[in-house]
Amino acid sequence: MTDAPKPMSKAAAKAFITALANEYPNAESELVFRNPFELLVSVVLSAQATDKSVNKATKDMFERAPDPQSMAELGEAGIAQYIKAIGLWRAKAHNVALLCDQLLVRHDGQVPADRKSLEALAGVGRKTASVVMNVAFGSDAMAVDTHIFRIGNRTGLAPGKNVRQVEDGLVARIPKDMLRPSHHWLILHGRYVCKARTPECWRCPATKWCLYPNKRLVDPKSKAA
Repeated sequence: MTDAPKPMSKAAAKAFITALANEYPNAESELVFRNPFELLVSVVLSAQATDKSVNKATKDMFERAPDPQSMAELGEAGIAQYIKAIGLWRAKAHNVALLCDQLLVRHDGQVPADRKSLEALAGVGRKTASVVMNVAFGSDAMAVDTHIFRIGNRTGLAPGKNVRQVEDGLVARIPKDMLRPSHHWLILHGRYVCKARTPECWRCPATKWCLYPNKRLVDPKSKAA
């Protein structure tokens, strides 16, 4: 990560986010799930893995075990058989099995909607809890993944040395009525445009407000480059 620019003003942040909203009007999670439980498991599995790889693994697993009871019956070894293509699969199989037991014992098999209860579950940290709160329960929680952390620092939208600082900066600068969907806008933008190695500034709809000092406004593959 290069040195972060100074923070955007609230007015610039609103304009930046509005540009992303117009660019990604139908943005939503790229994980495939049918209920809060499947979302929770998918997000736990997605750590250091792509959504595509998680969706491929969970397709058959969720058909076999669509709820905490059936997943608990499948057990750690059974879960592992479905997710071996995902990074850290051993630890994740252990956590998912334990998480299901915890849901059954503590929450009658239901996924809790509050942060404290979610973060008390195996394999669930602040980011995972925020995703579930945002996507499944409509909370304004801002989950900061690697894409959002990068955008927050690179553009000046919410500079921070750690994910919590970036999260707090985003919550402070993004208008409250845009906070929940902005999670998806920022992830898609980081995944497909504001990429880690080579940000494609020439096709960014928010470049006018971005404070990144090394913008490339012409596609290097074009004749004009």
